Amino acid sequence: MKHHLATPARLEAFSDGVIAVIITIMVLELKVPHQDGIAGLYAVLPTLAVYGISFAFTGIYWINHHHLCHRTDEADELVLYANLFFLFCLSLLPFFTSYVLEKKLDSFSVALYASSMVVTGFSFLLLRLSIARRLRLAGKLETQDTSVQHKHLYSLFTYLVAIPSAFYHPHIALGLCAFVTVIWVTPTAGVKPREDASSPTSNLR
Repeated sequence: MKHHLATPARLEAFSDGVIAVIITIMVLELKVPHQDGIAGLYAVLPTLAVYGISFAFTGIYWINHHHLCHRTDEADELVLYANLFFLFCLSLLPFFTSYVLEKKLDSFSVALYASSMVVTGFSFLLLRLSIARRLRLAGKLETQDTSVQHKHLYSLFTYLVAIPSAFYHPHIALGLCAFVTVIWVTPTAGVKPREDASSPTSNLR
């Protein structure tokens, strides 16, 4: 049986639409507080903080998804299925964001939130590896690809540490999740940006 090869442009367009909907759903969770003045702002700070982490989380994936799609000229069935699995995992983020806010950032909800980041991160790693396979077949795999994969594994390890941490210090666990976004806006040590990169963040997750 001949395997179907799709264009990465179609894959990226579909993914962009799904990610846009995910961000929109999360925005709908932001409500105007009942209190007036500073008290009202203080009351919604936890909501804004968790929303900020989730938004950064989604935005970094979107940037990296864009760069991955532009690395390959073809998307085989393995890439398409890996992409669908990634979008499925990412589409659950609004639910887990709402859950952790509804439960007032208690230990279990924060641990569940960190767990969702582990699963989504793993799904994106599968997508990265499936595209790396296409690049290897085309002779386009670079040293930077391996370096970024190591960075990805370090991020997954940080999320895993955040899960048990949530049962002792939920806010520290959320801080670890937020720290991963800092890792990905920082250039990978010892890796030079590609000449055809469209932005200084071309080596993100």
